[in-house]
Amino acid sequence: MKKDRTKVFTLGHSPDPDDAFMFYAMAEKKIDLRGYRFDHRLEDIQTLNERARRGELHISAISIHAYAYVAEKYALLPCGASMGDGYGPIVVARKRSTLNAQRSTSKANLLRERVIAVPGEMTSAFLALQLFLGKFDYVVVPFDKIFDAVKSGRADAGLIIHEGQLTYAQAGFEKIVDLGEWWKRETGLPLPLGGNVVRKDIPPAVRRDLSEIIRESIDYGLAHRNDAMRHSLAYARNIGSKLTDKFIGMYVNEFTRDYGDTGRDAIRKFLTDAHNKGYIDIPVEVEFVE
Repeated sequence: MKKDRTKVFTLGHSPDPDDAFMFYAMAEKKIDLRGYRFDHRLEDIQTLNERARRGELHISAISIHAYAYVAEKYALLPCGASMGDGYGPIVVARKRSTLNAQRSTSKANLLRERVIAVPGEMTSAFLALQLFLGKFDYVVVPFDKIFDAVKSGRADAGLIIHEGQLTYAQAGFEKIVDLGEWWKRETGLPLPLGGNVVRKDIPPAVRRDLSEIIRESIDYGLAHRNDAMRHSLAYARNIGSKLTDKFIGMYVNEFTRDYGDTGRDAIRKFLTDAHNKGYIDIPVEVEFVE
């Protein structure tokens, strides 16, 4: 089959520094795009999850939780992962909160009695919190408004993703539990948070091309870190270069280059556990572009 070299592919990713870092080389044409063109669509992850459910974009960043609901339309690319290896989304409360009991079992029991502000029901952070707590009361709030929801008393605790994982203390909060740390302790695996998917109606040879281009973009960013960092700072939400660099280091790493066996096992474990416990109502067949 002849490759369609004039095809323009819609590429959805979030306006966050780690995604900006990954796609820097593609956006700035620093690598060979093999004749393909990419229309970058920058939207928050909740919107990207919803668009993927409708099959709207050719390639998209997505929550691993949401992959369960789009697996018929999309395959996972082996690169572009956001994995928390011993760290991840954090449940926080106001400083000196009664929630900060010493033992994790006590924390879980206390959290089940409170209202938690969460950044969306399709996020991997929400699914991880379900696996940790079981049933709990929550209110859905945009991820960048969760601190406000807790401060105002609308919620007793907040589930924090993105750069809030680095800024919660200076915002007046304390950590109750780190879900990536808990998951690693329970399973020995990294916590799969985000990935990239490609539509299955794209020919397999082209899918492999797209996968290789994205991996080359990630490799270029890692090899030209200062340039990629400068590009990414435009997407950092008031956290400065030092914290932006730390955040990128957390979520652009060897798992981002390729899941490897460990990353693939982590995704299957995460989604299978969620299905077995009734949080995902369909069995998930995970398909990678190989």
